[in-house]
Amino acid sequence: MFYLRAINSIRYKSYIAVIMKLPQPFIEGTDNINAIVETPKGGRNKYVYDEDLDIVKLKRALPAGMVFPFDFGFIPSTIAEDGDPMDILVLTDASTFPGCLVESKVLGIIKVEQEKHGEKVRNDRVIAVQLDSRLYSSANNINDLPEGLVKEIVNFFASYNNVSEDVFNPLGNDGPDAAIKLIRDSIKNAIEK
Repeated sequence: MFYLRAINSIRYKSYIAVIMKLPQPFIEGTDNINAIVETPKGGRNKYVYDEDLDIVKLKRALPAGMVFPFDFGFIPSTIAEDGDPMDILVLTDASTFPGCLVESKVLGIIKVEQEKHGEKVRNDRVIAVQLDSRLYSSANNINDLPEGLVKEIVNFFASYNNVSEDVFNPLGNDGPDAAIKLIRDSIKNAIEK
């Protein structure tokens, strides 16, 4: 679990996160998942979880005017085809913070092909919604989201990868059953690692 001590003052706000133990990917007895936020909604800074240091650290800043549209992070105890934990974008009503555990309902997946070390690999993004969302609670499938929202998310990731000069090739999207199968496969990959 994550424990957070926040130090607030009128002049600054800083967060000190101490990571003690990552949870299991699925919430017991359900197809709902635990997502760990690395980069909060509205943030320009891209954070990543460093497994060796057991902490969330700053990777880089996005260009001025570019921010993450929703909370972005990973599903614990998973290894996706690209060798990293499974990526997840969580639709939250308000931004959280790096290291926040968000219990989420899987809506689907945006299928993506990227180049890594000169080879084409899948780097799919699971799309989910926080369990107690006021704005998106009626969504059960990626196709239930407001018209154009998935396209905006895909466009954000295309722009994000263009800035870092990475090849980003969206291959479409699929619903929650395909996403849950992919998550279960990535759990097997993590166990075999």
